[in-house]
Amino acid sequence: MGRDDLPSNDARRSGSNPHLKVSLEYVDRILDYCAENGIGLYRMSSDLAPYATHPDLPQFHGMVRESGSELAAVGAKARALGLRLSFHPSQFIVLNSPDPSLVSRSVWDLASQAEMLDLMGLGPEAVLVIHVGGTYGDVATSRERWVRTWETLPEPVRRRLVLEHDDLRFSASDTLWIHERTGVRLVFDHQHFWCLNPDGLDLRATVLAMVGTWPLGEVAKVHYSSPRTQFLERRVVDKGTGRKGSRLVPPVTTGHADFVNPFEFAQFLSSVEGVAFDVMLEAKAKDVALFRLRGDVVRYAPWHGSRFGLGGPA
Repeated sequence: MGRDDLPSNDARRSGSNPHLKVSLEYVDRILDYCAENGIGLYRMSSDLAPYATHPDLPQFHGMVRESGSELAAVGAKARALGLRLSFHPSQFIVLNSPDPSLVSRSVWDLASQAEMLDLMGLGPEAVLVIHVGGTYGDVATSRERWVRTWETLPEPVRRRLVLEHDDLRFSASDTLWIHERTGVRLVFDHQHFWCLNPDGLDLRATVLAMVGTWPLGEVAKVHYSSPRTQFLERRVVDKGTGRKGSRLVPPVTTGHADFVNPFEFAQFLSSVEGVAFDVMLEAKAKDVALFRLRGDVVRYAPWHGSRFGLGGPA
């Protein structure tokens, strides 16, 4: 967001023949930007390979393998720069659907993204982060269906897949339950933890439990964001006059804010002191939010700033 000349992927429509190779040219430039600004994690667009798994556009289905050398070059560059890459596939990826065709399409998408990470030559820290899916009226049965699907996944997908609890349907308790039956690694999400924690789990204990799902030598991931607090402006049309206007409505607490509240972030860091993990910020302002948070941490919590090499007391 700090550079509007750095698109994340080839977003042209199918008629213009978009290609993964074009997306990778963009990623190559983004890696330089990340390295120049001390950004250690980058989440690649889930649309990196446009239409690669679109069922009605078979002309795009071979683009991942066609781009093997370009993927290898980007992966080598990321490793040389010490950058951790990942995917967060779209919300349409559902492994616990009662509809087998939807599950099959989801697995196809995951397999395509896992193949890209493999062709990049990236280690196990390069992951595919997904949510459990829908409840379909029964959380327990939906969890069990996810476990059954896991057992059928292709090996490259199981090797890359990690599971994140969400803010509405499946809590941290649910993903821990799934881990116990599958061994899938887990991502802790700070905002989701506060939005959905019906069992009253302790935050530090939950972070420790989820970090502990990662094998020795692999660094766990944690997602951090702050909830929106400002009014939202909604466009409205007067039914009587047809006149257009706007009105302010309260925010949805599950929504991500543009920036990160530095006081809450510092408190979170204190609560998990001594626990090692990578933090992925999920702020709407993206890299701009990271730059702002760095300065805020140095100003308001310099003891944590030194932990990240940002200055402050040793």
